[in-house]
Amino acid sequence: MTLPLRVGIAGLGTVGAGLVRILTEESAVFAARSGRPIAISAVSARDAGKARGFKLPGRFEPNPVALADAEDVDVVVELMGGEGDPAYALVKRALQRGKAVVTANKALLSRHGMELARLAEDARVPLNFEAAVAGGIPIIKAIREALVANRVQRLYGILNGTCNFILTEMTKSGRAFGDVLKEAQARGYAEADPAFDVGGLDAAHKLSLLAALAFGTEIDLPGIHVEGIETVSSEDIQFADELGYRIKLLGIARATDHGIEQRVHPTMVPSESAVARIEGVTNAVMIEAAPVGNLAFEGPGAGAGATASAVAADIADIARGSFNLPFIVPTGRLKGRQSAPIARHMGMSYVRLRVRDKAGVMAAITAILAKHEVSIESLLQHGRAPGEAVSIVMTMHECPEATMRAALAEIGALESVLALPNFIRIESFS
Repeated sequence: MTLPLRVGIAGLGTVGAGLVRILTEESAVFAARSGRPIAISAVSARDAGKARGFKLPGRFEPNPVALADAEDVDVVVELMGGEGDPAYALVKRALQRGKAVVTANKALLSRHGMELARLAEDARVPLNFEAAVAGGIPIIKAIREALVANRVQRLYGILNGTCNFILTEMTKSGRAFGDVLKEAQARGYAEADPAFDVGGLDAAHKLSLLAALAFGTEIDLPGIHVEGIETVSSEDIQFADELGYRIKLLGIARATDHGIEQRVHPTMVPSESAVARIEGVTNAVMIEAAPVGNLAFEGPGAGAGATASAVAADIADIARGSFNLPFIVPTGRLKGRQSAPIARHMGMSYVRLRVRDKAGVMAAITAILAKHEVSIESLLQHGRAPGEAVSIVMTMHECPEATMRAALAEIGALESVLALPNFIRIESFS
């Protein structure tokens, strides 16, 4: 008789509760597909008595870190979140004790991933983290296993459902960012303090893991240029539509002559591109690689079902005896951090200026652009309002970002320019 794989779960929030339901309600199917029974031998949570809609399986352990030393736990599943303790202490201790670990914690891995990967390698035990990026989309497995014979040239995608929901609703309704954010909070898509999502850091954590896997480098969270969506206005959304674009918060990583370019920021993409059509809380990851070509992955990026499904798949791999190095190759063979500075990024851009409508304004602006050798592709201004504030929108031909920023600094200092220029990068995707 095959002995069950004994699992200890730390964290019984949305994802943890979803995992318990999968492992208990679908136990027969899960055992048949993984080749071994799965038993939840212990759980840990802040409140043992909280109503969760099910009876706690196994024994309750008040100290989550104790799961690492428990004799009745073969696999530690960390679903508490946060880059520090107790999540860090639990995962580190479990790996030191030679126990397999499954986690959905992108913040923990972004900060401590190289150290934890080395511990997993030394112990020859799995450190699986499919659920840390893009919820139910099996993107980690795709890069780590299916694409090992390919050279990734660029990956990009929508890595935060909260931001995508907000931008989708702003596009559909014309409402302001603040109004749509309140709706996202009411629906449970955004936290009471949404800064982690709308500021771009959540997407940056995920991008740091994808880039390390795709390009064979050490995790480089500090090397990611990060901007959020707080400055995107309904006016920008309207102008983007008129110009044939949609605005998305994208995580982008690509190999350049100057290193690995990693950036998270609002991006204008062609309205007919695949990534422009991703709406609501859906996530998507696009990979350009050789020889396979272009690949697209789309699906739910968060929630009990999607994320718990990814965690369960990682557990099933362990039950089958599957073992992969966390970052494909040994950490000692990973290339060091090779971040390309954002100032060297070459690309097109959108600029919106709030100016006083009077003679000579455009002449002063174009003179500055000409001095910096920045070329205008298109220009929009709706109507005239002599003496009043109006918006002028320009799209720029490709140029170095440092050059564009220098020109905008001069333009922003003009007496007739009433607010800081709003700058959004443009990307061409098929």
